[in-house]
Amino acid sequence: MRINGILIGTCLAASALMCVCAVGHAEEVFLPRIDVIGSTQEDMQNIAGAMTVISHDDLKRLQPASTEDALRTVSGLVTKPEEESAIVANIGMRGLSASEYKTLVLEDGVPVAPDLFFGNSRYYNPRIQRMESIEVLKGAASLRYGPNTIGGVINYKTKDPQEGTNFGIKLGSHQYKEASFETGLRSASGDALAGLFVTTANSNGFQNKGYEMQDIMVKAGTVLNSNQWLGVKYTHYENDANISYRGLFINDYKAGATYNPAPDDWFLTSRDSLDINHEYEIDGQSRINTVVYWSQMQRDYWRFDIHAASSLSNGRWNFDTTNDGNTANDIVYGNNRAFDRVGVDSRIHLKYSRWGLSNEAEIGIRWMQESMADQKIAATRASPRSGTLSSNVNQFADSWALFAQNTFILNASTSLTPGLRIEQYRQVTDDLITNSKDGTASNTEVLPGIGLTHHLNAQLQIYAGAYKAFSPAYNSTSIVSGADLNLGAERSTNIELGLRGQAKRISYEATLFQMNFDNQVIRANSNGGDPSNAGKTLHQGLELSASYVQAGFGVRANATYIPVSKFIGTRYASTGSVEALDGNRITYSPKWVANLMFNHDHGPWKTGLGIHHVGSQYTDSANTTNLTEATSGFFTGKIDAYTTTDANLQYEVDKQLSMTAVIRNIANKRYIASLRQGIYAGPERSFELGAKYKF
Repeated sequence: MRINGILIGTCLAASALMCVCAVGHAEEVFLPRIDVIGSTQEDMQNIAGAMTVISHDDLKRLQPASTEDALRTVSGLVTKPEEESAIVANIGMRGLSASEYKTLVLEDGVPVAPDLFFGNSRYYNPRIQRMESIEVLKGAASLRYGPNTIGGVINYKTKDPQEGTNFGIKLGSHQYKEASFETGLRSASGDALAGLFVTTANSNGFQNKGYEMQDIMVKAGTVLNSNQWLGVKYTHYENDANISYRGLFINDYKAGATYNPAPDDWFLTSRDSLDINHEYEIDGQSRINTVVYWSQMQRDYWRFDIHAASSLSNGRWNFDTTNDGNTANDIVYGNNRAFDRVGVDSRIHLKYSRWGLSNEAEIGIRWMQESMADQKIAATRASPRSGTLSSNVNQFADSWALFAQNTFILNASTSLTPGLRIEQYRQVTDDLITNSKDGTASNTEVLPGIGLTHHLNAQLQIYAGAYKAFSPAYNSTSIVSGADLNLGAERSTNIELGLRGQAKRISYEATLFQMNFDNQVIRANSNGGDPSNAGKTLHQGLELSASYVQAGFGVRANATYIPVSKFIGTRYASTGSVEALDGNRITYSPKWVANLMFNHDHGPWKTGLGIHHVGSQYTDSANTTNLTEATSGFFTGKIDAYTTTDANLQYEVDKQLSMTAVIRNIANKRYIASLRQGIYAGPERSFELGAKYKF
């Protein structure tokens, strides 16, 4: 592991703890941030869109292995697993392919994907260990955020410091070991707060896809005066993972093989970030929230080349490139990328009376600059982490966004919220070796929306909305050989109609939705050749969620039914030929996804059982049915539906000590989780035991 980063993070943590507690004011402190939904009933009552909050208590009960594991409790969402710890993100929303990135992911209101304009958004997935809760927002209400809000917005909310110290350990299958440390303190006057959160974990991994992870977070805040607060968050993360795009061949999968298909491939990531939040309460009717953020990330991906013909005939990957028995000259490729981001997001919230109505407005501006250094290195097994630089391309993106919405509170039951977002961005590609890819592209998107909420009674609310959303054409597709191809963004018109309510011990939400794309873009790096503006797609479906709680017993369920997720009309391939895909289903978009969770609390004991079903999925746009092996590209075929079951247990010994246990995939179900260059098998049955002690 890269110990220097840990040392830097620890030093910064200690400095922040000492500095923040030196400040003194006689006011209670809280750490400001930008929420997507909020935590009060007032925050939620006028939101015109489907929403889910996974609370701190929910996370404690679920004991999820990753953020994606926790997201299974959200209707409308599906993930495409690659390995059990979800090091990379594969999230699909409302029929959008889980192999694309059209849902905006935030942490405390700040983008966490390595970039939003270069097409590498999957490469970082925040760790669940430092999360307090998760917000998921869909519909017209997500217009306040962007880009990539076609599916909606996911906001991971990190833990705030608490006075005292917690130490936790977990042990599990595949020699999983995790240690966590949390400590917090408050100044004597109560106006300054700081905390340090550290997690380290390592495992041999299912199929020997081992990893070693370190995650550090420092949060601190102080009162500036009676109506201003300042918060600072620093994070450091690194993970050395023995994972690859390569999976099992068909016969080995059917035989139950559990070996690592690419034992020498490594996915190395590190990330540092800094958020500075400020809240200014102008008066009881208006406030300004501003966050300045910075992050840098490195992703080095070292992959061994293969001998295609012998791999196919042997039914497993052969990394002896020349197939002559001499492995010393095996070819290794380093696809190494470094990302930098800086941005500021500021928004003013107003409550006022005008036109005889009560109004709530939000007006904001966001500026962001991103860059990526993309290098390809040719190495050999003899020297697998260094070699000849074969490609060196820098990419840049500057973007501005303006947005405004106004909620007209028509009466005690009804509110109407029109909004507008304008996104303007410029992309630049600079080839440092050949200059053949140099070029610039720019685009401006105008995105209107409107939402309505109406309380039929105190227990039942209906909501409806329509809005336009977009995902930018990334640098690698919008600029080819130095030319701006004038590609439009991927645009959709989204509408939804839903209801949510509560009747005695039952709460529920149901939403009908439609996403109608007028343009999608074929990626140049998928099929070769120049990209092009492509055809239309349509997504229609229904989301359902409900819960029942009584006397320590609870049931929660969600289901997503998407009968329509398809290509429409003529679609052009990247080579310029016509693809006959009209009516074909979108990849990694199952028709059915459902989750059923039971829990029971009795004294110090808390138990839970979860049943999770994912329907069958196509893995290519041609909707190939039979599994097909292809050594030069992606495996294809239809993935069968699968159902898994998990169980969890908590026991609180006393106020200081608690114990946990988790069993995942109880029936040891063998299933295909996804395809890439081979089959990714779903993780086998695993166990985990944990203990946490508070000093």
